Amino acid sequence: MRVSQLWTYPVKSMIGVVADSVSISPLGIVGDRHWAIRDNERGGIRGAKKIGELMQFSARPAEDGSHQVVITVPNGDEVRSDDAQVDALLSAALGRSVSLESLPSDGDLEHFRRGSSDSTDVMAELRGIFGRTEDEPLPDFSAFPPEVAEFESPPGTHHDCWPLMVMTTSAFDALRKALPDSVVDVLRFRPSIVIDTPDAIGHPEFTWKGRTAQLGSTVVEFLDPCPRCIMITRRINDSIPEDRAILRHVVRDLNQAVGVYARIVTPGKVSVGDTLKFL
Repeated sequence: MRVSQLWTYPVKSMIGVVADSVSISPLGIVGDRHWAIRDNERGGIRGAKKIGELMQFSARPAEDGSHQVVITVPNGDEVRSDDAQVDALLSAALGRSVSLESLPSDGDLEHFRRGSSDSTDVMAELRGIFGRTEDEPLPDFSAFPPEVAEFESPPGTHHDCWPLMVMTTSAFDALRKALPDSVVDVLRFRPSIVIDTPDAIGHPEFTWKGRTAQLGSTVVEFLDPCPRCIMITRRINDSIPEDRAILRHVVRDLNQAVGVYARIVTPGKVSVGDTLKFL
């Protein structure tokens, strides 16, 4: 098994970029989700669980070696994160007042605190986030770190839960076979790392929980399979339309999960072509 793809998402919930190699710190891929969108009306950092249109935006690192990024909005216009008009342009494109914010250098906890809920009905709020109908179960919340009950993401990061989400090529093959009428695209599932598994079928990463593995000079520990939410149904572009059938399959047939979470045991570097070696 070898690394097939590496993805970095400079802005939370926006389309990211592929990389030939990445540096991995204790908090995950360096530069990943350094930026995020704040909802100025309801408060809190918001991703595409709440603002689905964010998945129609893309972001790439600026070419000057800084932490700045270049964002492309759905109509093709581009704006840099240090442009004085960035918030106005993003707000106009999203139809709501938002601000682009970077990870705070001082670790300010208030930056990460959750904003107001969209509903006073807790179950309705959760069903909206996870895209569940009333007759479908919610995921097992024990897969998530406890701090996400209070914070939008684990403080110090803009990750939803854990630093890495790993998928396999056989998982994509299985999804395409199960969903012949759907567009199963990597952009929907937002993996950090895709592992080429030429001799496997189905979703082998589901069996990796509790195992450690070396990728390049990095060691990771695999955690729970990744419970999926409404984001995998979102429209990304004309070629990748909104599609609820994908989530129905995941909930019904895959115990609500696609891919597997991982945390960092030993920071290092990972490159496309590196082998995955279980320790």
